[in-house]
Amino acid sequence: AIYNFKGTGILQLPLQIGDVVHILESCEDWYKGYLVRHKGSEGIFPKSFIHIKEVTVEKKRHTENIIPAEIPLVQEVTTTLWEWGSIWKQLYVTNKKERFQQVQSMMYDLMEWRSQLLSGTLPKDELKELKQKVTSKIDYGNKILELDLIVRDEDGNILDPDKTSVISLFHAHEEATNKITERIKEEMSKDQPDYASYSRMSSSPTHSLYVFVRNFVCRIGEDAELFMSLYDPQKSTIISENYLVRWGSRGFPKEIDMLNNLKVVFTDLGNKDLSRDKIYLVCQIVRVGRMDLKDSNSKKYTQGLRRPFGVAVMDITDIIKGKAESDEEKQHFIPFHPVVAENDFLHSLLSKVTASKGDSGGQGLWVTVKMLVGDGIQTRKDYPHLVDRTTVVARKLGFPEIIMPGDIRNDIYITLLYGDFDKYNKTTQRNVEVIMCVCDEEGKVIPNAVCLGAGDKPVSEYRSVLYYQVKQPRWMETLKVAVPIEDMQRIHLRFMFRHRSSQESKDKGEKNFAMAYIRLMKEDGTTLQDGIHDLLVLKGDSKKMEDASAYLTLPSARQHIENKGATIVRNSSIVGGLSVSSRDAFYISTLVCSTKLTQNVGLLGLLKWRMKPELLQENLEKLKIVDGEEVVKFLQDTLDALFNIMMEHSHSNEYDILVFDALIYIIGLIADRKFQHFNTVLEAYIQQHFSATLAYKKLMTVLKTYLDTSSRGEQCEPILRTLKALEYVFKFIVRSRTLFSQLYEGKEQTEFEESMRRLFESINNLMKSQHKTAILLQVAALKYIPSVLHDVEMVFDAKLLSQLLYEFYTCIPPVKLQKQKVQSMKEIVRSNLFKKQECRDILLPVITKELKELLEQKDDQQLQVQEKKYCVELLNSILEVLSCQDPASTYHHIQEIMVQLLRTVNRTVITMGRDDPLISHFVACMTAILNQMNNQHYSVYIETFQTSSELVDFLMETFIMFKDLIGKNVYPSDWMAMSMVQNRVFLRAINKFAETMNQKFLENMNFEVQLWNNYFHLAVAFITQDSLQLENFSHAKYNKIQNKYGDMRRLIGFAIRDMWYKLGQNKICFIPGMVGPILEMTLIPEVELRKATIPIFFDMMLCEYQRTGEFKKFENEIILKLDHEVEGGRGDEHYMQLFESILTECACQYPGIFTLVESFVSLVKGLLEKLLDYRTVMSDESKDNRMSCTVNLLNFYKDINREEMYIRYLYKLRDLHLDCENYTEAAYTLLLHTWLLKWSDEQCAPQVMSTEFQCSQTYRHLKENLYEKIIEYFDKGKMWEEAISLCKELAEQYEKEVFDYELLSQNLIQQAKFYESIMKILRPKPDYFAVGYYGQGFPTFLRNKVFIYRGKEYERREDFQAQLMSQFPSAEKMNTTSAPGEDVKNSAGQYIQCFTVQPVLEEQPRFKNKAVPDQIINFYKSNNVHRFHYSRPVRKGSIDPENEFASMWIERTSFVTAYKLPGILRWFEVISMSQTTISPLENAIETMSTTNEKILMMINQYQSDENLPINPLSMLLNGIVDPAVMGGFAKYEKAFFTEEYIRDHPEDQEKLNRLKDLIAWQIPFLGAGIRIHERRVSDNLRPFHDRMEECFKHLKVKVEKQYGARELPDFDDKRVGRPRSMLRSYRQLSVISLSSMNSDCSTPNKIASESFDLEVVLPKQVKTESEETALQINPHPEVKMRRSKKRTKRSSVVFADEKTAPDISISDMKCLSRKYEFMSDTNLSEHVVAPQKTSVLKQMSSVSRSMPTIPGLTLSISPVAPDETIASHRLSQPVFPSTSDGDKKTFKKKKVNQLFKTMRISKVLEDGKQSVEHHFKSSSTDL
Repeated sequence: AIYNFKGTGILQLPLQIGDVVHILESCEDWYKGYLVRHKGSEGIFPKSFIHIKEVTVEKKRHTENIIPAEIPLVQEVTTTLWEWGSIWKQLYVTNKKERFQQVQSMMYDLMEWRSQLLSGTLPKDELKELKQKVTSKIDYGNKILELDLIVRDEDGNILDPDKTSVISLFHAHEEATNKITERIKEEMSKDQPDYASYSRMSSSPTHSLYVFVRNFVCRIGEDAELFMSLYDPQKSTIISENYLVRWGSRGFPKEIDMLNNLKVVFTDLGNKDLSRDKIYLVCQIVRVGRMDLKDSNSKKYTQGLRRPFGVAVMDITDIIKGKAESDEEKQHFIPFHPVVAENDFLHSLLSKVTASKGDSGGQGLWVTVKMLVGDGIQTRKDYPHLVDRTTVVARKLGFPEIIMPGDIRNDIYITLLYGDFDKYNKTTQRNVEVIMCVCDEEGKVIPNAVCLGAGDKPVSEYRSVLYYQVKQPRWMETLKVAVPIEDMQRIHLRFMFRHRSSQESKDKGEKNFAMAYIRLMKEDGTTLQDGIHDLLVLKGDSKKMEDASAYLTLPSARQHIENKGATIVRNSSIVGGLSVSSRDAFYISTLVCSTKLTQNVGLLGLLKWRMKPELLQENLEKLKIVDGEEVVKFLQDTLDALFNIMMEHSHSNEYDILVFDALIYIIGLIADRKFQHFNTVLEAYIQQHFSATLAYKKLMTVLKTYLDTSSRGEQCEPILRTLKALEYVFKFIVRSRTLFSQLYEGKEQTEFEESMRRLFESINNLMKSQHKTAILLQVAALKYIPSVLHDVEMVFDAKLLSQLLYEFYTCIPPVKLQKQKVQSMKEIVRSNLFKKQECRDILLPVITKELKELLEQKDDQQLQVQEKKYCVELLNSILEVLSCQDPASTYHHIQEIMVQLLRTVNRTVITMGRDDPLISHFVACMTAILNQMNNQHYSVYIETFQTSSELVDFLMETFIMFKDLIGKNVYPSDWMAMSMVQNRVFLRAINKFAETMNQKFLENMNFEVQLWNNYFHLAVAFITQDSLQLENFSHAKYNKIQNKYGDMRRLIGFAIRDMWYKLGQNKICFIPGMVGPILEMTLIPEVELRKATIPIFFDMMLCEYQRTGEFKKFENEIILKLDHEVEGGRGDEHYMQLFESILTECACQYPGIFTLVESFVSLVKGLLEKLLDYRTVMSDESKDNRMSCTVNLLNFYKDINREEMYIRYLYKLRDLHLDCENYTEAAYTLLLHTWLLKWSDEQCAPQVMSTEFQCSQTYRHLKENLYEKIIEYFDKGKMWEEAISLCKELAEQYEKEVFDYELLSQNLIQQAKFYESIMKILRPKPDYFAVGYYGQGFPTFLRNKVFIYRGKEYERREDFQAQLMSQFPSAEKMNTTSAPGEDVKNSAGQYIQCFTVQPVLEEQPRFKNKAVPDQIINFYKSNNVHRFHYSRPVRKGSIDPENEFASMWIERTSFVTAYKLPGILRWFEVISMSQTTISPLENAIETMSTTNEKILMMINQYQSDENLPINPLSMLLNGIVDPAVMGGFAKYEKAFFTEEYIRDHPEDQEKLNRLKDLIAWQIPFLGAGIRIHERRVSDNLRPFHDRMEECFKHLKVKVEKQYGARELPDFDDKRVGRPRSMLRSYRQLSVISLSSMNSDCSTPNKIASESFDLEVVLPKQVKTESEETALQINPHPEVKMRRSKKRTKRSSVVFADEKTAPDISISDMKCLSRKYEFMSDTNLSEHVVAPQKTSVLKQMSSVSRSMPTIPGLTLSISPVAPDETIASHRLSQPVFPSTSDGDKKTFKKKKVNQLFKTMRISKVLEDGKQSVEHHFKSSSTDL
């Protein structure tokens, strides 16, 4: 597909770009076909979206394999892009930005290159390079994306494991890994440059420095010459040729076409140069023009003088050493330093500048610098974009560290050092210019023989730089003389000295005032020695100076004169018109770099030995002291000379030993690293130039003599060198013999063979020698003997040679030199000899014997790593050779290895650590042996075991080893091919060994349980290993493995099944041990395999059933193992169905067991469903779902009585809670564990232990530890009441059972802390939310169910709901609070309903008739609750628009949850719901009593805390007394106190009285409030207070008139001691608020608060009547809508009701701790029977009926802070000022004085009638 195609119709097949489709038919513009990677999806698609590819179809068994007809590499790129593409998208999703961009750029590269490959237009070399780039990019990408490593051959094609031996495959993997690791290091080191370049540098012997001159900025105004070179500041020497740039006066190069091409490569830098302390790139600048720049440019001044101008210096040490970035783009600026005076010598300036840093004023050079690896030829290949044929090469002064044979040079470097010239008759010092030229013996100048610098054309004469009026000029200028080699003998260098004048007229008249000369060759034919030469300065007639005949007779250098012993002639003595000046001196130094000229007399004498034969012996001996460089340069000439000497003295042996030694010396030289490249020259010489036919006899004789001398233990100095040179000695021998037999047609063959045999015997004698001196020679012999085989084999019988070698090895004493022997054998194995069968027959036994001995050594110290390494390399080499030969010829050899070494190798693998670097080598080796064994070999091998116990041992250790290797793969995880090949080999071996087991160890007498057990465990480990789980792989990898290896799991699975059924009555030994492994196997998602192996389960059940009549062991095991397996990711719905159908089907044939199997299957099915649910949600974001599923599993395991699993999941649930910081729930969860434990000192049973408390030994110890943990969690969750009850239980144990008073005291201290926390620390009450999940779209555990959730501290419903909705993004929020109809429940969608509900307080018998502080009661208002209310207003009857109270009914829904909250979850399911309605009158009573309680509570607060801000009190009072603000209770009067209402509702008389009573009682409360307000009010609020008091007076008059007066008692403010709450009589209000039962309650009477100073005294009769008065409590508590979260901290004293429903106290739960109670409920709170609805507050006190009776039901729901109601006021009445945020905070902050146990009448007062009126008016809910 070349475009994306969105299939819209039913039959259309959607396509993505790159999808491969198989076309079945075509019709007009459409194709029909299917996706290749998903054969099931078939359909039609448009032709225009498809590009047709050519393919070839390969038929294999029943499958068709389709191969694209492109070059394999293109296919590989395609599949790679596919694979990377999907990963690339993943990277985007997981936001791995860097990696995403990296993969993207790699994919772009591959696409680009793929199109280039497909274009087919690339030339061969470019194609090869491109392939290299592509494969390297793919391999690199695969590595960083952690995909499989791809192994390739040299051409980059993927290796086929079928056609490659195991060992080659292993080595290919190793190599590939190393390559990629290097590559990754390089990639990484792009940021840290030193590494990559450094590693590459150190590996190469030569380096080059590339310099590109970009620009030269300098104000000169004349032409200039720039000499660039490398400089070593420590030695103050220049180390390379100069690169010369001629710069024009106008600011650009003289040759304009060089403008952007000024590039030079400084080559031949070796490692010694790299290790110099410092290297600088220097540039010396010489201007060419007038003497003084200040002179005007007129004609009269001399032009063309070379004058010093300055230098530029740059430290490039770091670049050279690879420590700094050397990038061809980055430009460096090299500052320019001018000469201070014109007479500064440039060379001296260099040393100064390198030490100081001056300011260059922007003048200098701009260059680019890069370090290149390799010599000139190499760099041109590797860096074609930088270096081409035109690039100038500047060589090092001198030879490189490694001399290349083809490198022919004849360079002579001349450096003008310095001079000293007398001024003679001149008044000032001369301006000396040196003019140098190269002349022949006649004095003619040889044209173009001098080169000023690299990149410059050669010139005929050279003129030096001119220093003005200097007596001792120091030039330090180096130039190169290059002349043909044949002219060297007759040439000399001539130096002329001339004074230059700045005036042109004067200058013209100047002549040369002196001269010097030097010859380049000496009389003896050697070249001028390198170094400094002190030349004689000759004076005289300037004409004579150009006459060679005149000066050549004179000495040229000072030491010549001294040598000749002549006294220095006085000035006056003149020879041919020239005299030697003693007052002048001139020094030069020379350096000869020539491959043709020698400076060594001895060597020259040897080369020309015929001229002076009498010196021959001396010269031969002298050869050893000749410098290697000289010998190597003349290698061929030297060798020719040596063999000529030998041949011409063939009749005598006079020179034989000398020539032999000379030969050994030369061969030794070539072994040196510096000359390593001359090996080829030597080889070429032997093959092409060597012609000494008789040499072999002489060489063999001398060699034998040496060997014999040594083996006798006598001194023989050259023997060691000789052994090292053995390879080439034999090359000469063999070549000489070959030439001889060609010449004489095979004459003397037997003699030759005999002498060869004798030679080998001499070697063997050396090996036997016991002399101390011999040991080093034996090592050398072992090392170098293998190297001669290749050549000897050509002229000697291979079999005989093998025999000689056999003897060579066997004559070494057994335990000596084992390491060296093995190394030596490795070389033998790699030789051609070993490829021949008859040679292997002789050599293999000695090798295997040696290996066996070495590997089985039982020394004290373990075998050295090094030795192991040699052993495994040797063995691998043998196997490698054998794998390449014809199987028939290797049968016995493999057998030999198998019998001798297989077990040894196995044992080595077993004993080696898995992290041993060699382990993978040994495993590969073992795999290779097994791979090369055929069926016949297996049979033979089994027969080699004498006893069956040995065979069992072998099989056991093999099985254990295989299992270990499968479990811990020794290869890196990305070596897919290697792992698969290993699997294939193991599979075959396992099956072969299984056959043996069937034959030998199945019958009863021979049955080996352990062996069979190991077999099954191994087979299952094999089948379940990661590398075979094909369904986990990408499509491409799946196909690759499937096509190459098939699915090995099926093969081994069927084998396991067959082996199981063969066991017969032995099966019972493997139950339950094999249940787990077999289960693991059946869970593999491969249908055929499952169908074949699930029946084994039935067989197991049947087996156990027949033995014991049940299959409990099997059942227990399967439940235990299933849990682990499913959690580990195995198992699916399909497995569940198969399990059920297959087992049921099997059981049908056995009626006896059928019902048992059926119940077992349904049990497992139930478990599987829950486990699969659990596994699915564990990956879920939602922790709630995870918890639900965990609880489901908990309950399941409890039901089937599996304690161990139950406890396991308890801890998982606990951990989930801790993650969410649900400490309370975590505590309740752990509590379930303690219920399984008793207080006893028995040892813990293992199943009740948990891993966390493993140290606990006894039940008591464990339970104590658990309690401590739980108490800690309760403390964190602020559930101190629960913590205290546990502390008490512990305290009882400490006090009465274990008598540990120390722990008891700690425990009591802890309890005290908890009691204090209860009273002092503010605990925000959590809100509770009802959540309904409606619709079929939800999972079963949520569908159409309602749950009550416990909110977190301060959690707003909006936040809770948002979080809930985020878990179900497709769910719809319902905006009503009524239960939905059936249509919603059955719809396919998801609907979520969420609203706040109020908890209903459970009765607390402990608090009956007691004064209980508010903080204590508050805890029970929102904890340990399982009943909840939700109220919403409904209108009935006619609605009075003036007064809606008359028709406002309340519909109240009650919910009961399955368990009490809080519990082990933060939510529980609702198990019952009921609805009741509350009449408008009852609603009014509730609202009124709420208001009164609110006022009272506020008064109490202000009593106990002097610092509270006045605002909240102001608002509360004003809202009630100011009739303008609210309708007040006037609306109630209008609604209910009418004759019409009383007529219609006669039964409500009692309730009407109660409402009146409440109204009447409001007045004294308000009075007390206003009194406090007056005391506290500030001046600016005084008018507000006065108005409020005015309103109150009116109100009071009106109410007392209508409903009678009520009075509060007087309080004595001065009473000391513990102050009591203001109105003890009202304390019941809090209690009433606690109960949600119907009851009667009278107005309380006992007034004992000391803090009010009200003078009014209550009439006496109050006390009597009130006792009978009972308050009728409304059965329907009112619901408060959810409001803001602030809670104030208040304290009050309350009475508890008498008839509360019995609550099960925690102590009752202790009974649960006995073991048999394990099946008890999962939650701490049981299903409590709904308490009876009547709880009465009777006989509280006797107060007259006129006292208000307050219905307490207002408080049945969780209390809300006072400021919350104001929020509801806000809804209806903007006029009324609401509490400011600041006040809310102070409410929370101010600590209420704990001494006042004020009355906490939760929020009755606040939720005054206004609140309810208006709230309900505005909206039915706050959703």
